[in-house]
Amino acid sequence: MSSTPSEIPVTRRLFDVPYANLSPAQMLDIYWPSGGVGPFPVILAIHGGAFKFGDKRDRQLEPMLAGLARGYAVVSINYRMSGEAIFPALVQDVFAAIRWVRAHATQYHFDAAKIATWGGSAGGYLSLMAGVGQGVPLFNDRSLGNSSQTGDVQAVVAWFPPTDFLAMDAQLAASGFAPDAESAHCAVHSPESLILGQQITEIPELVRVANPETYIGPGLPPFFIQHGDADSIVPFQQSVNFAAKMEAQKVSLEILPGAGHGDPAFQTPANIQKVLDFLNLHLAPGG
Repeated sequence: MSSTPSEIPVTRRLFDVPYANLSPAQMLDIYWPSGGVGPFPVILAIHGGAFKFGDKRDRQLEPMLAGLARGYAVVSINYRMSGEAIFPALVQDVFAAIRWVRAHATQYHFDAAKIATWGGSAGGYLSLMAGVGQGVPLFNDRSLGNSSQTGDVQAVVAWFPPTDFLAMDAQLAASGFAPDAESAHCAVHSPESLILGQQITEIPELVRVANPETYIGPGLPPFFIQHGDADSIVPFQQSVNFAAKMEAQKVSLEILPGAGHGDPAFQTPANIQKVLDFLNLHLAPGG
């Protein structure tokens, strides 16, 4: 889409700034609160779309823009999708964008010590990867720019994210959503197979490398994960199992009863304020 989501008033913004120069997809938009000079903590908004569609300026951005009223800057990114490149390119792009934000903090009035990721579905996956993969060399392609900067984030928000690709079909079946041969995540043309470049059942080791849960370990930032228990696309067990494997890490998991994939329940004012309350615990403007 070519314009800002219409319901959110934005008075200060900058569109289509390159954060790397390898692909036209490596662009970001910046939104600032209507008042103040910062430095503003940053919400890095990551759109979903089955790893193959979506845009940094589509309606998925609306919940994140609510952060402007709380004193956050919002940086919304595009990244290389499956029609252009395969894993780990999209994860590398997220880290490149984080490094760009940190490198340009003074110029754009960002607080370089307070960056959070927030996304849904494929964007939720990438948000998780930003949290768990910050020390993984594969994901930090320094040739994409700002090599002296860290890609660390201080908080992660993920809505209905895939976390274990090969388990998804069995989990859907267990919830009464058995996919057919065409819609199965293990199918040759599934979003997961396309982003990995091959049918995922044929490349289990690469799937393991791509799964966020692979990188759970000590020293991670706090996570807030929400998933609907009526999700017929990404099974809610993905988030339940991921949170369970976090063990002593800082993770808050909330299962929304009766909510489906991308359900309006996630974007109610009350739920958005709940997410922003979580961010305030870890990135409070002026804190």
